[in-house]
Amino acid sequence: MQTMKLRLLIWGLAALITTPDMAKAEKIVQTAGRDRLGDFAPEFARINDDVLFGDVWSRNDLLSLRDRSLITLTSLISQGITDSSLIYHLQTARANGITRTEIAEAITHIAFYAGWPKAWAAFGMAKEVWADDAPADSDGDKDLAAFARTMIFPVGEPNDAYARYFSGRSWLAPLSAEQVVFSNVTFEPGCRNNWHVHTATSGGGQLLVGVAGRGWYQEEGKPAQEILPGTVIHIPAGVKHWHGAAADSWFAHLAFSVPGEDCGNTWLEPVADEDYAKIGSHGE
Repeated sequence: MQTMKLRLLIWGLAALITTPDMAKAEKIVQTAGRDRLGDFAPEFARINDDVLFGDVWSRNDLLSLRDRSLITLTSLISQGITDSSLIYHLQTARANGITRTEIAEAITHIAFYAGWPKAWAAFGMAKEVWADDAPADSDGDKDLAAFARTMIFPVGEPNDAYARYFSGRSWLAPLSAEQVVFSNVTFEPGCRNNWHVHTATSGGGQLLVGVAGRGWYQEEGKPAQEILPGTVIHIPAGVKHWHGAAADSWFAHLAFSVPGEDCGNTWLEPVADEDYAKIGSHGE
């Protein structure tokens, strides 16, 4: 139930901050038919590239690409098709936002209707497609791996590009670069980003949605606010703030970039250890 509520919240947020121009669906361009069968079966190649993908798959105003991927995978696995076409559609599903945790749950569900051996075969391919999406299970990352299993979004890669603006380790998983730009950000216990300000000449700012664990958000001059799964934080442009994990908890949130003009970000000083320690368990 909590997962479904979170998804509905995210879809609602995306609808709120998507402008009309951003809502235009991109037409999918496919050339596999012509590349492989253009000389031998040109009409089949045309239908494959222009109708199946160019028309049907491009109708994502009716069904999202993510939904179409799940439907296609269910159909292929149910038929016992485990050739290159299944690999292609597993790769496409991952590109369309289906996570490692979700594909495992989807194939498990399919197994009860399509058959256990078919699911085993599909799992072998899915495990390879999502192989680099699992956190390392070294001694230092067992806690991270355990935390990753509690949320529906991937952990992503170490946030090295912005590490100098964080106290502690964090991970970044970009989830969308189209329509609404947003990522999943994971913090180890005690990790937080520096004070910073989102800038814009109009619009702009950021939305945070708690995903897993427990964290804090604080605006300058105000008490810290606790962030739990499903908590929504609205951050207007021009407001000095920071956010991160509680001292005793892993934490992850979605970070949505609100559309605007001349958007940017100004990083400032770190949150002082003594100020962070004063937050305590109630955000005082």
